[in-house]
Amino acid sequence: MDINSGWRKPTAMHSLPEAYRTIKVPMKGSFWKKMMAFAGPGLMVAVGYMDPGNWATDIAGGSKFGYMLLSVILLSNIFAIVLQHLSLKLGVVAERDLAQACRDHYHPIISFILWILCEAAIAACDLAEVIGSAIALNLLFDLPLAWGVVLTGLDVLLILFLQYKGFRLIESIVGALIFIIIICFLFEIIRSSPELMPVLNGLIPKKEIIFNPSALYISIGIIGATVMPHNLYLHSSLVQTRDYPRDIPGKKMAIKFATLDSTISLMLAFFINAAILIVAAATFHTTGYQDVADIYDAHKLLTPLLGTSLASIFFAVALLASGQNSTLTGTLAGQIVMEGFLNIRLKPWLRRLITRLVAIIPALIVAILYGEKGTGELLIFSQVILSMQLSFAVVPLVIFTNSKKKMGQFANGWLFKILIFIITAIIVALNGYLLYEEILN
Repeated sequence: MDINSGWRKPTAMHSLPEAYRTIKVPMKGSFWKKMMAFAGPGLMVAVGYMDPGNWATDIAGGSKFGYMLLSVILLSNIFAIVLQHLSLKLGVVAERDLAQACRDHYHPIISFILWILCEAAIAACDLAEVIGSAIALNLLFDLPLAWGVVLTGLDVLLILFLQYKGFRLIESIVGALIFIIIICFLFEIIRSSPELMPVLNGLIPKKEIIFNPSALYISIGIIGATVMPHNLYLHSSLVQTRDYPRDIPGKKMAIKFATLDSTISLMLAFFINAAILIVAAATFHTTGYQDVADIYDAHKLLTPLLGTSLASIFFAVALLASGQNSTLTGTLAGQIVMEGFLNIRLKPWLRRLITRLVAIIPALIVAILYGEKGTGELLIFSQVILSMQLSFAVVPLVIFTNSKKKMGQFANGWLFKILIFIITAIIVALNGYLLYEEILN
């Protein structure tokens, strides 16, 4: 059966053409050699699950409710693992990224609306990266927020340099920055000395999360900040950078190893998000600082409460690494979305400049006029936008991967369809509730 026959029209070009099939996969190599060949896209995707936008919601959840919302982080991570599996499967089987799939399936007007919504989400994500990096530079070097915002715009030069050095280099840098974040938070956890049993108990869902409006609101923020819509577009493209046979056995192998890569990488993201909440719970919730809800307050209080200035320094270093990592993947996501939906190409520097200006201009205005408080609120607002857009990425992805016409023998099985339906229904319902609350307030 021709899988491409299920699409309204054939795809016009390869996703990320400059990197398409550039990384060789040893077909006769060992399991570990194949695993290493496929390792990388999962880390690139995992970055979006630990960006600065996550920090605000994790800190607020830990300081106000202790370890109770750990179960929400675990649940959202399970959602992410399932959705990223669907994304990579779409890329491998249909040989389209999610943006191309939407363009090839929907009426041009629907496709254009989806593109606008996705661009808004990417701009919101980039806004979080700009603010997060600017805050980190302010905390580490006392650089004024406005200057930090401007400085983050210069990373376009770094991106352009890296793109010409090969895709593996970008993946390696992302992996190194994730390692730095993990080391920083291992130190924070050791210093904060959380009790093991309350932490484990926090992984069990509590009914209070649903019936406490404040806990529910933060929980929706955690899910919105964890399951990133642009990552679904990104992953479906990145898996196509691997040079494996585009036949049935080759695609089965690609799905298997890409899913392993994705799952392991997202477990690292779970550790980092859980670590942020655990440190906030152990440091603030238990010492009477339940109202700590932003990055500045957390940074300020870590040194006196944990008894070492290294606690605040490591916190800021991890934040800077997080912001820069997200910048790398946000660049690629923006390119994939614009090329996929509109079937047009812009030069990388021009695409990056447009994306950065959309994020930098509002961040710069808020930083100048309102300072720390304003940027913190803008960071949370960016996560609300991301959360609202999530349904518009998840629903098409589920429809495509459920389709026998589009996916052939790789279409989701009925048991998996039930799981996906439950996850999608939860995401749509929670985001509907969030939108309702935002309109009322």
